[in-house]
Amino acid sequence: MAEGAQEEGELYDEINVVPMLDLAYVLLVMFIILTTATVQGIQVNVPKASAQPSLAEPRTKAITVTEDGTIFLDTYPVTLTELEGLLRTYKAADPTLPVIIKADGVNPYQRIVDILDLLGKLEINQLGLVTQAVVK
Repeated sequence: MAEGAQEEGELYDEINVVPMLDLAYVLLVMFIILTTATVQGIQVNVPKASAQPSLAEPRTKAITVTEDGTIFLDTYPVTLTELEGLLRTYKAADPTLPVIIKADGVNPYQRIVDILDLLGKLEINQLGLVTQAVVK
């Protein structure tokens, strides 16, 4: 039998690493090409942004219900009827008025449902409910 030839059923006693090295070189070349392609581009002078805070009034209105049931619009205490009038005014100025509701966890459920009904009646569709993330 010739040297280097193996009989059928005989196990290989060497690991052929050439295909693995070929794959490593291909991956390395691809990585180099892709990272340099993302960095290149035309040099331009980008405009500078102002560090001054924006004077535009925030659009989102926050409705807060405290533990004792007091309703606040942003930071001002209001009744449910005052809330309706103010939201109607804000909705007339901005038809896509976003509103968030923050409520204490011990509030009666009915108080929140009343506010949700009011928002539905005013057709305020951009609504968010603020919750606290649970830490596991």
